[in-house]
Amino acid sequence: MKRTTILFVLLFAVTCVFAQKGKVTSALSYKETGKLDKAVEAIEETIDATNPKTDGSITWPRTWEVRGEIYQAVFQSKEENYKKLSNDPLTVALDSYLKALQLDDKDRFSKSVKIKLTLLIGDLTNQAVAAFNEENYEKAMKSFEEIMSIEQIPVYKADDPNAVDTVIIFNAGLAAYNAKKYDKAIEYYKQAAKYKYNGAKTYSLISNCYIEKKDTISALQVLQDGLKEYSGNGTLLVEVINIYINANKVDDAIKYLNIAIEQDPTNATFHFAQGSMYDKLQKTDEATACYLKAIEIKEDYFDAYYNLGALYYNKGVKQVDVANAVPSNQPEKYEEEKNKADIEFKKAIPYMEKAHEINPTDKFTMESLKTLYYRLKMLDKHAEIIEKMKNLQ
Repeated sequence: MKRTTILFVLLFAVTCVFAQKGKVTSALSYKETGKLDKAVEAIEETIDATNPKTDGSITWPRTWEVRGEIYQAVFQSKEENYKKLSNDPLTVALDSYLKALQLDDKDRFSKSVKIKLTLLIGDLTNQAVAAFNEENYEKAMKSFEEIMSIEQIPVYKADDPNAVDTVIIFNAGLAAYNAKKYDKAIEYYKQAAKYKYNGAKTYSLISNCYIEKKDTISALQVLQDGLKEYSGNGTLLVEVINIYINANKVDDAIKYLNIAIEQDPTNATFHFAQGSMYDKLQKTDEATACYLKAIEIKEDYFDAYYNLGALYYNKGVKQVDVANAVPSNQPEKYEEEKNKADIEFKKAIPYMEKAHEINPTDKFTMESLKTLYYRLKMLDKHAEIIEKMKNLQ
């Protein structure tokens, strides 16, 4: 009697297991015939812990592998009704494959799951690219992160343990940056930089992240690290210079501008920027030389002409202050100092006129010319510039 009871229990257990495996097979069959709604319903029943009929299916690795396949099919489906079956089918698929590997203590399903994971990477890549193009950067970032997580799974890494997917790492950083997740972007970009992916540009992107975080010290350090790795890279040099200029660290800016000019002496922008720095230091002779060099290289350089005109104009204004400080009982001395101011104003005119010729609608240039013409009693030109300003308005 006792032996018969034991035999009955064993038969019942085996029958239940086969019954549950049959439900998994049914779910897979629904998937293969394109009935994804029924496939999802069937597979979810097999892993419902509250359902007393699930029995062994919830701990059977194959159950979770099939679940992953079904949710991948949901993602791939062109039918809108099927796409609505899950908000994030590829994450569900990934979680299912991971669960299958976790339960597979006898290593019976690892090879087939590895194939599914490889296919899943393809789907996640497509999802990431589509999300990025749709400017859904957080979704793109998450997809790239899931690819990276798959590539770290021991089963997947087994064939090439040292492989590093720098493209995905970099793209994760790019998506994070666009999603304004700057700490994550820095993390991924730094990994890419470690493997020299995208060269000096990656250091520039890391620096941009720090600038967005208002951390100019770290931004500057990254750029300097990049210059050590990629000596004299023009892009990194310019960004270092811009940080120093924006921070009003004139001496440091000039130092790096000298390096930039040594490497690219025909770059008019470098000479102009250096002139601006000397202008700030009130080293007018050096500033003048730099502006003239910029004009020599680029004959229609509006900013260089305007700054040169402004430089002489400002020297004239300062000289007017000197003249006005002369005591009233020294009229000859006053005239002498005032004439010195007029000399500077006259020097400003050709540069301001050239700037106006290059950009006839710039209001600041026109205002400067109006003042200069009036100051020097050039009344015909004064009337002409006023008329131009009226027409512009």
